[in-house]
Amino acid sequence: MSTASFPPGTAPIKTEFLLSNTLREIPDDDAAEGSTGHANGRNSNFSGEGGSTGPQRGKLSKEDRKAKRGANKGRRFQKVRDDFELCWKIASGKDCEFGAECRNTHDIDAYLSQKARDIHFPSTSELLDSPPFVKPRPDAEMIDAQSPSLDFNTICPVYAVRGECKHGLKCRFLGAHVRKGEDGRSWEMIKDEEKIAQSATTEPELNFIDAVTLKQLRTKKYPHPITDAYLKELQSQPAEKNVKDNDGLDGIDGNTPDTLPNSEKNDIAQVKDNDAPNNETSHPDTPDVPLRPEEKRLNWSGKTYLAPLTTVGNLPFRRLCVDYGADITCGEMGLANSFLNGSKEEWSLVRRHPSEKTFGIQVAGSKPSLLVPTAEILAKEFTGTVDFVDLNCGCPIDLVYRQGSGSALLDAAGKLGKIIVGMNKALGEIPLTVKLRTGVKDGRNNAHKLMPRLACEWNVSALTLHGRTRQQRYSKLADWDYIKECIEAVRAKEEELNLSPIPIFGGGDAFSSEDYWEKVTLSGADGVMVGRGALIKPWIFTEIKEHREWDISSRERLDLIRKYAEYGLNHFGTDTPGVNTTRRYLCEALSFQYRYVPIGLLEVLPGRLNDRPPAFRGRDELETLLASGNSQDWVKISEMFLGPAPEGWTFTPKHKSNAYGSEESQG
Repeated sequence: MSTASFPPGTAPIKTEFLLSNTLREIPDDDAAEGSTGHANGRNSNFSGEGGSTGPQRGKLSKEDRKAKRGANKGRRFQKVRDDFELCWKIASGKDCEFGAECRNTHDIDAYLSQKARDIHFPSTSELLDSPPFVKPRPDAEMIDAQSPSLDFNTICPVYAVRGECKHGLKCRFLGAHVRKGEDGRSWEMIKDEEKIAQSATTEPELNFIDAVTLKQLRTKKYPHPITDAYLKELQSQPAEKNVKDNDGLDGIDGNTPDTLPNSEKNDIAQVKDNDAPNNETSHPDTPDVPLRPEEKRLNWSGKTYLAPLTTVGNLPFRRLCVDYGADITCGEMGLANSFLNGSKEEWSLVRRHPSEKTFGIQVAGSKPSLLVPTAEILAKEFTGTVDFVDLNCGCPIDLVYRQGSGSALLDAAGKLGKIIVGMNKALGEIPLTVKLRTGVKDGRNNAHKLMPRLACEWNVSALTLHGRTRQQRYSKLADWDYIKECIEAVRAKEEELNLSPIPIFGGGDAFSSEDYWEKVTLSGADGVMVGRGALIKPWIFTEIKEHREWDISSRERLDLIRKYAEYGLNHFGTDTPGVNTTRRYLCEALSFQYRYVPIGLLEVLPGRLNDRPPAFRGRDELETLLASGNSQDWVKISEMFLGPAPEGWTFTPKHKSNAYGSEESQG
């Protein structure tokens, strides 16, 4: 059996590794991009539940909408807590002000007697490429016969790097940092003062927003004077200019409301009504502004850029990519409306780890009155800890698009200009960048007209162009010839106006060092924003920087997974909810990483992103396991680092075609 007999687009796997002529299911990357959510859920309008997770093929009937409602219930991840809850203040060695009226127990011995046994977190040296894949350990010495949950030999990933663990007695690696007190009855938390001092500048996450600020946002009392002045300036413009601009619908690609489908006409009309003061016509075109100041220029030449990725692009994953060579990182897309409403979950998206050298926050919204105040708040709260803010003009998700956000802004140039000018004012010294697609619909690309205005008229500091339309999603290869055309249009305008060039990154289908550098050379881009390629093989940034294809071993890949688990525990916590939140996101990561076909198995290099592999085995048992598309195997891999999954806990992947066995009934 040879891959020569398979259809085009089949991964060329060497004959000795083939198991059958059955091709794997095609992962649904549209579904993956079309679902959002965080550990504790998110605004239901954007959760993917009851909504279209792939490209919208047409208006759904009432029956179809009813049938789809709740289709992703299997992805409602609930927090898993201890069966017997200890008061968190008592667990941290503090006094509880509620005393006997506290709803959780204060009985430490009773809690420890019922607490699940400590988890063993393996070191790199304990990993194996054959079952059980982690060296078995003899039963650890117990600290106290009355507390069998404690394992004196375990290692707490948080304590190991920070010298203390904030979860105290609730930590699932408790034996690493607790000892009996001198009285033989109480418990004392161990602290390593040297590590605490060392980690003070290398470990604490940045960009926290406090409860007082959240309350101000929720009660609409947060001051934003720059926004107020700018919106007043827009309202004072002569109304007769509004007809001429028409939010860019007449000027960029020939679209007018009469040529659009009824659903899109309604969306645009609603956006205009929301934007217009006193329900009058829309704002006039953007006012003149000075050229962008030199201090807002970005020097990204030669740097690698990890794309902002919904759900899977969380802080632990970004840390992992930084370890493997990512220079520029950006948080998950946040919704301006949710930021302004003081959503705790939305504000968690702006967290930054100190290892992220160049970090940005991505926002999405539909109008100046949402995006400009969001920019002003970001600048006031995080100047010095955010390197740029990115405006999303490319998100294809139906529910985002229908509200006039994401890729909908590509067909509203006038409004987009107002948004960008206002955001630039509000951000002050923080650069503003824009991520966009080639256009909304196939055959109607307009990025080549829009990008010169973004760079030279509205003073954006960097641009990223994904080489597909909204309609294409991931159904076709990215159009790098068109990306080249758009870059040339920007460079010609910059030269005409004697402006220094801004960084322009392309995006789409980069999956190897050869891919990356070929695309940079052919397009003239400053780099390639890497998304799916990094999800499948986070070490791609090492390949890019070293100009090589890395035949990474199975043990090296398992150590990468171990590192992700470590970063997850440091971010989400080492208590029971934190462990299982880490488990959920680790399984999300594995739902992409299993798609990697080791290059040592290929007849032709490099591997290509969209090739479908036949069923194959790896060079050892671990490599075979890591290639499994069975989500139950991903849970088993998580148990190597996070202990047994709670009874009844299952993982439903975003790519539903990858669900097997009992998972199928949940989809």
